Amino acid sequence: MPALATAATAMIVDDESPMRDQLRARLQQAWPDLSIIAEAANGIVAIEQAEELHPDIIFLDIRMPGKNGIEAASILAKQALVVFVTAYDEYAIQAFERGAMDYLLKPVEAERLASTCQRLQERLKQRQQEKTAPANATNANNAASDQARQVEQMLTQLMQQQSQKREYLRWIQASVGTSLRMVSTKEVLFFRSDEKYTLVQTEQAEYLIRKSLKELEDELDPKEFWRIHRSTLVRVSAIAEVTRDFRGRQLIGLKGHAEKLEVSRNHTHLFQQM
Repeated sequence: MPALATAATAMIVDDESPMRDQLRARLQQAWPDLSIIAEAANGIVAIEQAEELHPDIIFLDIRMPGKNGIEAASILAKQALVVFVTAYDEYAIQAFERGAMDYLLKPVEAERLASTCQRLQERLKQRQQEKTAPANATNANNAASDQARQVEQMLTQLMQQQSQKREYLRWIQASVGTSLRMVSTKEVLFFRSDEKYTLVQTEQAEYLIRKSLKELEDELDPKEFWRIHRSTLVRVSAIAEVTRDFRGRQLIGLKGHAEKLEVSRNHTHLFQQM
């Protein structure tokens, strides 16, 4: 396929830094000429950076704190080609297959990414040809309108599906010696990743489980548990106060527990009034 007239640019949006690193490395192999000009950890930052930098392509995670990928896509899809990168949203995948945008499953596989990159290059080349052929302007505008309608219909469908009531994780199974302890999520103050394990902290005890923080985040009610750091999920109703230390960092104080939890810069928007 002929090369694009100008080098394409892209932005990666994912709240998991390792996931951004993996996708960046995969893209460098699949599309060496693609320039990754920005990364963002949530939808709010992604919209701000897209307005400033105007990337051609945006690789967008769905489950993120603040403004999630689906909400952000309603704005970003008007500016760039959006590729959703998702782990579990099989219902979303079915919708994407009927729509104009592409999707990738985590962890991103090299062969699937190469196919996506080829489709993106073809789409960008088509756009460039439309810009340089005034006679095709009407057709290009009609195509853009059709795509916008497809995207709008798909996003509406996704929002409706996401708003449907679903069952969230209510019990954590933790091994204690040779026995199994059932810990209600209402007892949990916070979860924190600890190398190969995840620490489950309650007022009375702490446990180690093998389930990753990302898996827990996908299974827990996002209104009940917030990601405040790449390594920490906190139960919102367990928060007693949010303060700042002498370095300006936000620190969360908990009910019934002395430890303070740091809020990373990517998640300070959760407490915007400070």
